[in-house]
Amino acid sequence: MKKNKGKGKVIRTAIYLVIFVAMLCLLCIPLFRDLKFGLDLQGGFEILYKVESIDGSRMTHDKVMATYKTLSKRIDSLGVMEPEIIIEGNDQIRVKLAGVTNPEEARKQLSTVATLSFRDTDDNLLMTSDVLESGGAKVSQDQSGKPAVALSVKDKDEFYKVTNKVKDYDQNMIVIWLDYNEEEDSFASESSMCGTEESNCLSAATVSQGFASDVIIQGDFSEEEVENLVDLINSGSLPSKLTEISSNTVGASFGDNTLQTTFIAGVIGISLVILFLLLTYHFAGFVSAIMMLIYTFLVFVVFWVVGGVLTLPGIAALILGIGTAVDSNIVTFARIKDELYRGKSLPNAYKEGTKESLSAIIDANVIGLLVAVIMFIFGESSIKGFATMQIITIFVIMFTMVWLTRVLLKLFVKTGYFNDKTKLFINVKKEDIPDVSKNEEVKVVPLKNFNFFKYTKQFVGLSIFIMVAGIVMYFAQGFNLSVDYQSGTDISIVTEEKVTSKELNKDLKELGLEKRSIEIGDEETKILVNDVLEGNEVDEVTHYFEDKYEAKTNIGVVSNIVQQELVKNAILSVIISLAGIILYISIRFKFSYAVGGVVSLLHDVLFIFALFTILHLEISTMFIAAILAIIGYSINDTIVTFDRIREELGNISEKKMTKKTIWDVTNRAVCETFVRTVHTFIATLIPIVVLIFLGSKEILTFNLAMLFGFIAGAYSSIYIAAVIFAAIESRSVGKPKKQKRIYTDEYEEKMVKGVNC
Repeated sequence: MKKNKGKGKVIRTAIYLVIFVAMLCLLCIPLFRDLKFGLDLQGGFEILYKVESIDGSRMTHDKVMATYKTLSKRIDSLGVMEPEIIIEGNDQIRVKLAGVTNPEEARKQLSTVATLSFRDTDDNLLMTSDVLESGGAKVSQDQSGKPAVALSVKDKDEFYKVTNKVKDYDQNMIVIWLDYNEEEDSFASESSMCGTEESNCLSAATVSQGFASDVIIQGDFSEEEVENLVDLINSGSLPSKLTEISSNTVGASFGDNTLQTTFIAGVIGISLVILFLLLTYHFAGFVSAIMMLIYTFLVFVVFWVVGGVLTLPGIAALILGIGTAVDSNIVTFARIKDELYRGKSLPNAYKEGTKESLSAIIDANVIGLLVAVIMFIFGESSIKGFATMQIITIFVIMFTMVWLTRVLLKLFVKTGYFNDKTKLFINVKKEDIPDVSKNEEVKVVPLKNFNFFKYTKQFVGLSIFIMVAGIVMYFAQGFNLSVDYQSGTDISIVTEEKVTSKELNKDLKELGLEKRSIEIGDEETKILVNDVLEGNEVDEVTHYFEDKYEAKTNIGVVSNIVQQELVKNAILSVIISLAGIILYISIRFKFSYAVGGVVSLLHDVLFIFALFTILHLEISTMFIAAILAIIGYSINDTIVTFDRIREELGNISEKKMTKKTIWDVTNRAVCETFVRTVHTFIATLIPIVVLIFLGSKEILTFNLAMLFGFIAGAYSSIYIAAVIFAAIESRSVGKPKKQKRIYTDEYEEKMVKGVNC
């Protein structure tokens, strides 16, 4: 009767879960549609400006912010929904305008220097911003204490001359305009709108006397209105110029195709991971699959709440996060199975397994978070998008795949229904569980007596061979650097017409462009040219290929300034990531663990570089994102192995510790975690492989780098990280530990024969 009751509770809860997740999946559809999509998913225009002072003065943060405000107002006039304006570094501003169909008009309107002018009510020009101090507008108060704008006047003589004349007008007012347009703007028609976001008219001030000093603009202003007015006046009087240093133009249809292919690949990838979980872990796999779908939904919710813009790198991070999320469950399931194989009951195995797996999961996710934060700080636009999504996924993983999964598993375990159905629950045969009451020995020992380290030379030799081959190919042909890392222009075209290299060479000559390379693919043709195209040239090239081949065109332009910045940031990101990992592992484990872990990571990075060089694959900003992602993923795998080594060594007294013991314990820890490593590898590899074959070509280099990194990381955590750790630790066995020097105020008299004795 009790069994039937437990069975009923399990079935009801499982049905409720399925219904709940089905509802979430339905909610995902409108939520997904309501998300903001980046240029690569819906087309549009992106431009990076260098902000400089015309008079040669240093660009301060306030001056850059003033320019930022001006660009915001200009973008509003373009009618762009949800634009992105990002200040990068001390003197760069990146503008992303998704959905823009006329990049030429957008570029023209954005790049014009803001113009502040003072006019009378008949729109006659009275003064320009030359009479004001640069950035001289400040928040102030009038005599009654109301918010007002204080203006610092530079040319006081001119200011007095004009104001003294205006005071005698019938309409004695000075109207302040930002970007006055003679054909469209007039105070007569906009007087009621003056001071609103819809109007270029900033303010209309009454003049009752001539002023030869700093002045205050007063009116019925709120504090927010005054702050906005100050920003606009400062931006208008700012002697700055915007120099275009890179741009990216993506056709709308180009973006739509990318979104569709990536979405389909993502759905197929998730479905295959769910199937793998069900086949491998049965009912526990069902719970994990449910949590994975909830995880995906919550990631979209959080991303929507924070106002994130979904891009291809973001989707890549989301799908990669699925592998990391599943890994959190696989670590827990592997521990529960270990406890069952030791003869514990299911409730006790669940309790011990979840407890023992927690530290490894936390350590792995903290390091992943550390790498993601470094990517966000030092990365450029696409890498920041990847990092943002990865940060969100890590927090959602800790909630769903760690906490919520354990709550659900505990709920099902407490029903008692699965106590004698461990095969159904977590794929452990009942006959494989020893009866400890009958003193039965452990029946299942993973890879019993298998010596992993016996094959160290072969795996290290393989790595050395690949890296040497990579060095040879580097000197033979160099790296295949994308436009991101050597400046120039990247032109991608998709057309149904067949194009040939000969024809494209003629096209480039006609356009006056210097060819660097041409790659003709089945679906997409990539052309790299050395020229750094400017605004009108980008539009000319776009129209040329559209008219001649009816091609969907994507053009990316990178200047030397951006190229140098990207190279510097890429190197800094990798170095700081490795330094942070060394510090964290040294604190949480021991320095010998850190040495093994970081050498293993360096191996993985060099392994990927070598394969990319041998295959002459393109190295782009997304490749660097993949390198950083692999650093986070690979150390995750290593941490799980290290956690088991630390646990095993902790059970051995120092007196019994020998060199052989350390090697044996390390090998046993590798054996015990190997099945988990394989399962994680498969679960993470599935979505990546699907993206390689079915996903967008825009993230192909990212996916290939991840694939190579997974392969390298799968054996480097054993044959490099674990081997180096064991080698360092075994060398210290038997050596006396350094005694800490004790400082004391008490002195012991030294006895010297013939002196004091």
